[in-house]
Amino acid sequence: MSRPSRTTKSADSRAVVEVVELPTPRRINLHNLGAVRREMNSVYRDMRAGKIATQDGARLVYVLGEVRKAIEAEIIEARIAQLEAAYGITYQAPAEPA
Repeated sequence: MSRPSRTTKSADSRAVVEVVELPTPRRINLHNLGAVRREMNSVYRDMRAGKIATQDGARLVYVLGEVRKAIEAEIIEARIAQLEAAYGITYQAPAEPA
């Protein structure tokens, strides 16, 4: 829920401070790569439209990219586990150097 901004003046009436309360962001479902891609597209469109600052948009896209990497790693890990199970391979972590 967003509230209107309000303007206040300091005691000496020279400085004006505007307090802007941003709306509560919607809940974003990032359950798969398609959802992450759609959110990246949404951020890009908002930057192009001037709804969000380019610097803020770049930060959001960076974080979304990290979420994408985590989802990709999870998918790859599951597929490797399936292959190992199908071929009867067990993973052994390398020994730590002495």
